[in-house]
Amino acid sequence: MYNVVFLGAPGAGKGTQAAVVAEKMGMVHVATGDLFRKAIASGDELGKQVKSYLEKGQLVPDKVTVAMVLNRIGQLKGVKGVILDGFPRTLAQAEALDEALKATGGKVGRVIYLAAPEAELVRRLSDRWVCRACQATYAGADKAESDSCRKCGGELHQRPDDTPETVQKRLSVYFKETAPLIDYYHKAGSLVEVDGTGEVEAITGRVVAALKKA
Repeated sequence: MYNVVFLGAPGAGKGTQAAVVAEKMGMVHVATGDLFRKAIASGDELGKQVKSYLEKGQLVPDKVTVAMVLNRIGQLKGVKGVILDGFPRTLAQAEALDEALKATGGKVGRVIYLAAPEAELVRRLSDRWVCRACQATYAGADKAESDSCRKCGGELHQRPDDTPETVQKRLSVYFKETAPLIDYYHKAGSLVEVDGTGEVEAITGRVVAALKKA
């Protein structure tokens, strides 16, 4: 199984690109955001904990995140590869992932770092709307056309962690606790930086080219 990690600050487009690239390359997209939202929707104690951290703009503790992601990877059998979106976010998570993969004879094959200016990240996140039902995302311009999701008709809303104030806090947390991963994977020789600005299709082309080259 070929394992790919997508890195980038909140708003860099990891989720969008991971889903599109996974489909194009026949891989499985594993997003911590999806795992967290499923936990929250379940309403159990774990879901309540996850919700509390996210609404405050804080990272979910490593122990909880690692367990959820590794459990999901363990459920996948006979797949070409996995694209991890939103994980790892800390050095502790990266080391836990490496150890878990090593135990099964695997490793992280490539790390795609989507780079974008901080001002652009704030603009994107503050202008993002999400469907309550299917979690599809829309920019403010799309939301202005309709309050309903074009995919399922669900209500569009702005997440508590996408307000301008919380966005700034999330970015501060990211650059403090997550950015060191760039150095970690650079030293491992697996990091490729990709320009995360411009049209979605153009960014996808850069990512696919980087993976094929690898």
